[in-house]
Formats: sequence, structure tokens, C-alpha cells
Amino acid sequence: MSPRLVLLAPGVLSDFLADAQREYAACTPELPPRSWAVLLGRFVEDGMRVERVRFATNIRETDEAVLQEFDAAIIPRFGACYANGRRGYWCEPRELLRITAEAEAEGLEVLGSIHLHPDWHRIGPPHERGLRVSQEPTPMDRHLFQGAGWPLNMILYLERREGRLYHALGAWAPPDAAAPDAGCRALGLHFGMPELQVKASGVR
Repeated sequence: MSPRLVLLAPGVLSDFLADAQREYAACTPELPPRSWAVLLGRFVEDGMRVERVRFATNIRETDEAVLQEFDAAIIPRFGACYANGRRGYWCEPRELLRITAEAEAEGLEVLGSIHLHPDWHRIGPPHERGLRVSQEPTPMDRHLFQGAGWPLNMILYLERREGRLYHALGAWAPPDAAAPDAGCRALGLHFGMPELQVKASGVR
């Protein structure tokens, strides 16, 4: 049975949330924020439990083969906005192998990834505001999720309202290989509660 939900312990995404906030604070209309990480954990009953988050090197702007892939396939299909080297993420393969091996040594598996969506339809340059962004996958996301084949693909959406940042989370299964145009199936998000520290009362 395919996993239908994601279990998240308190604080498991804290490092990623902090990185996403830093990226958002430093972005400009020409330099969109980006944050991406690998999710490690276990399959449990009808779901997946995320236990670790690992950052990895991005070679989107430095690897010749990746640049050619964007020029030949990504930009013609998904739009000129992806000519900006800060749009999209491409994990360094050897680093991903290392993360996978380290996870297996701890009894964990690579479940998938998480990446940032800013409210670019509000803060980006005017010519890039046509696509409304949220915690749901974009057409480009669906393409990459299908290519990676990971069972868990999470999106953190950040937006500024009334002077402060708010966030929303989405979790998605990749598109079915037999019906790639059907979209991504939403996965339920279950958040663990902090453990209560209960003091034993003395009995007289």
C-alpha cells in the first residue's frame, strides 16, 4: 500500500525553516530565495516518519550538464523564468550518495526532499508574477518529482503578511508514471505534540 500520510516530530524541520527564512530575508526581485534539503526517515504502517533533514550542495549554476538540461528541456517547456540560475535546484550526485549511505548506516532511508516556495507572485519582478505560488506543486515541480521518483515531496510556502512571515506546508506523492498528467497526490501531514513534563506529586 502506498503511504498516505507523513509524521513529523516537533522541531524536525527547524533547521530547514531557519534556512528558508534567511533566504527569504536576503532575496531581491532578481535573486529569488532558494532552499532545498533531503528528508530521511522510515516507513511506518501507512505512512512515512521524517527523522532527519540533510542539506546538500546545489550544482544548478555550476554543472555543465545541468545547465544544458535547463537550456534544452526545462526552459523551453516551463518558461523563460527558469533561465535565472537561482530558479530550480540540482543536488550534487556524489553528495546524495554519501547522504544515502550515512542514512542507511543509521537504519534510515531517503524518503524525498523539501524545498521553498516564496510568494513570488507578490514579491518577484512584474514579468514573473503570472504563476501564483503556494505549497502546491508547480508544473516544474511535478516534472522533477516524477523524475526523482521519491515517495515524499514536501513544499514550504512562505509569505509576508502584515509585517511578519507565515508558512504553509504541503506533502505530495510523485505523479503516477502511467498517468503523469494526473498531478500529484496530496499526503496528510501529522505533527507530533511535544512531550509533557509531568511532575510526580508527593503522597503523604
